[in-house]
Amino acid sequence: MGGIEHATPGIIVLTVCLLGPVLWCIRAAVGGREFYVRRIPGVDAINESIGRAAELGKPVSFTTALTTLGPTLYACLGILYHVARKCAQYRLKLFLPQNQPDVMAVSEDVVRDAYRTEGRLSSFDPENIVYLSDEQFAFASGYMGLLHREKVGAALMFGRFAGESLILAEAGQQIGAMQVAGSISPEQVPFFVSTCDYTLIGEELFGASAYLTREPIQLGSLVGQDIAKLFIAGLIVCGVVVATFNSLWPERMIRGVEEYILAPWSSLKGGANE
Repeated sequence: MGGIEHATPGIIVLTVCLLGPVLWCIRAAVGGREFYVRRIPGVDAINESIGRAAELGKPVSFTTALTTLGPTLYACLGILYHVARKCAQYRLKLFLPQNQPDVMAVSEDVVRDAYRTEGRLSSFDPENIVYLSDEQFAFASGYMGLLHREKVGAALMFGRFAGESLILAEAGQQIGAMQVAGSISPEQVPFFVSTCDYTLIGEELFGASAYLTREPIQLGSLVGQDIAKLFIAGLIVCGVVVATFNSLWPERMIRGVEEYILAPWSSLKGGANE
């Protein structure tokens, strides 16, 4: 498929088909419509890990590691809000090891709102939100020390991770904490799979946030994007069918999907004249 220099009719139609379902689903969700989101084992494990920590009388740790302000952090904050509410209900200590100062400020507000929602604002302790370091491995060292000192019962890790992922996960495994992780970094997923009890892979992280918070914009976006993906999958299938047909019967060659998408405006006039 060649480069796109102008908004062709096909590109406009394609854009509407991709953005239309997202906008419609967001509007429907805001209007009160309930959308089904498949529950995955990793989501159940979040509540299970908090319940296990409550039974043992141990604190909970939640970190977004190297995640900066952006869509990934917003998804993690949805999970954090749910976790903080559960910790407030069970009167558990919730530690938030931090790597970024701006993320720390946002996370503190989210946790405070969660405690306020549960009517336990007096139990909120900002000192449990600990800034460790903005250096990758210094942060990992501080995280290990925090988990070993506090003997946490549940270690939750969501967001963007790099070479420190295995160090963080092994720290929780050494103290016997139940660990649930979710990463958008495909190269780090194998380390979490081998050391954590449950792992959310890729977009499951966003699905978990939408499911737990039931926030209309997140929920509508998730469902709308899935519909748009089905449309893209349909285009791929059509392209494969057309390419296969043209290779088998070259004398009956038909135009591919990309030709319709890239067809200029002049082709509409030409088609009308014909």
